[in-house]
Amino acid sequence: MTQNLKNLDLSIELDKKMYKKKLKVLQYEMLNAQQFLLNNKIGLILVFEGMDAAGKGGAIKRLIERVDPRGYVVHPISAPQPHELRYNYLQRFWRKLPQHGQIAIFDRSWYGRVLVERIEGFATKDEWARAYEEVNQFEKLLTDGDYIIVKFWLHVSDEEQLKRFKEREQDPYKSWKLTDEDWRNREKTPQYIEAANDMFDKTDKKNAPWILVAGNDKKHARVQVLQETIAHIEQEAQKRGLHLTNVLDKSYLEDAESSSMEVLREQSKKEEQTK
Repeated sequence: MTQNLKNLDLSIELDKKMYKKKLKVLQYEMLNAQQFLLNNKIGLILVFEGMDAAGKGGAIKRLIERVDPRGYVVHPISAPQPHELRYNYLQRFWRKLPQHGQIAIFDRSWYGRVLVERIEGFATKDEWARAYEEVNQFEKLLTDGDYIIVKFWLHVSDEEQLKRFKEREQDPYKSWKLTDEDWRNREKTPQYIEAANDMFDKTDKKNAPWILVAGNDKKHARVQVLQETIAHIEQEAQKRGLHLTNVLDKSYLEDAESSSMEVLREQSKKEEQTK
């Protein structure tokens, strides 16, 4: 079934007590997964896209909170510099790929070609229309080798986004996050949703899946990002004949009811139902 934002349930919430319990366990699972990637020389590429103020930064922060800082890099992606425009648009991302065994997190990514560049007219229709296949080939080239790719779209309702904008506007420690462009982009929300759905339809592949995350409740979104990341690493490990051994105490995981294996079990059920 093709993924579509209209099917995303934004009402999902997570109890604060359960959030803290799940978060701690999952963060240690992520540390364990990082060591697995390092020992097996497998690179991990995580892509974060989504609406403004959807919680990408917060999710990334919780994802890396307990991992070895020597093993990851976060790339905040903005408009290309003048000298970068002299190259193919993918060139600047090739230069940011992680070493095998390392993690690269892209806060915005090469999908800007089919999102902001499409909507703002920075790319011609021919350029952004052919970019879907260019991106698919780019990602397949990586995943056919020693890379794992997971792509997240964090989404919030129009009402929740407005609420967060106003909170940022009033908070001197967060006001730097809010720009005139953010306010202007709200008027183009329907166009961004249309472009995002086209993107999912054309670039959601088994080797590089899109995971849609309901972001109205930040606690739920942060936990889901961690769960899905670890579960996908586990799946890719199994494909390689490897196993992501968990160093945490098993009884503690069961007590917390938050192991990423929950996600794997749910995915297995869905696969069985579609056969």
